[in-house]
Amino acid sequence: MASATGIPQHVPGTGQDETEPLLGRPGDATQQDETPMANNLIIGSRMAKLIQSSGTGVLAEAAAILLVASVWATIFVNGRPLFLFSVHPLAQSLGLAILIQGILVLQPTHTASQKQVAQKAHAGLNVSALACFIVGVVTIEVNKSKNNMPHFHSVHAYLGVTASIWQIIQALVGFTMYATPQLYGSEANAKKIWKYHRISGYGLLLLYAATITAATQTDYNLGVLGLRMWAMIVISVLLIVGVYPRIKKHKLGL
Repeated sequence: MASATGIPQHVPGTGQDETEPLLGRPGDATQQDETPMANNLIIGSRMAKLIQSSGTGVLAEAAAILLVASVWATIFVNGRPLFLFSVHPLAQSLGLAILIQGILVLQPTHTASQKQVAQKAHAGLNVSALACFIVGVVTIEVNKSKNNMPHFHSVHAYLGVTASIWQIIQALVGFTMYATPQLYGSEANAKKIWKYHRISGYGLLLLYAATITAATQTDYNLGVLGLRMWAMIVISVLLIVGVYPRIKKHKLGL
């Protein structure tokens, strides 16, 4: 739509367009040159006065903290016996919390220099998260094998395996696009895949939210841990509301 001067009121590809989040105003959830990168973890679309000063990112941080606190406190504080299986929820909850940081730190970037620094932080955090997930998966498989327990015994198990495979593929694609773009023919071809890498990552995050919710219905949780489904649902809602409004439209080709 053109104005009276003949200049389009909305020009795709402008600086303002590049800072427009999925929900909110242009400039929300955007890293400023004078602010430290750590601020990326909490800024976001200003959707309510309660969070106007810090943005929706603080809700995602609350989700990460509540997840780790609830799982770790249930295992360590309540005096329950520790055994090999205990490592699984400890590692997986920590891994997801780290993964959330990897998403939050990269979302608000919009300049080349910001992206370059944040991509390194994103990669490091994702590698750390993947290491935690691998420890958690190996632990549960070893525990099941040693105790002759059935595999794929719950919805949580199927979701967890799917998420693990997805996570590995996501990490490999992300690493090769950044470190070895020639595998895709050229750097330009590799950059074309970034949009799909982001979409895949946000889809994976939803799968993780479903996985931790389904974990509350496993025999181990019902008989030992006692984590409440409503608590995991609240954490998942905080995570979704905290992360997804910050998505930059142009990064998804919208």
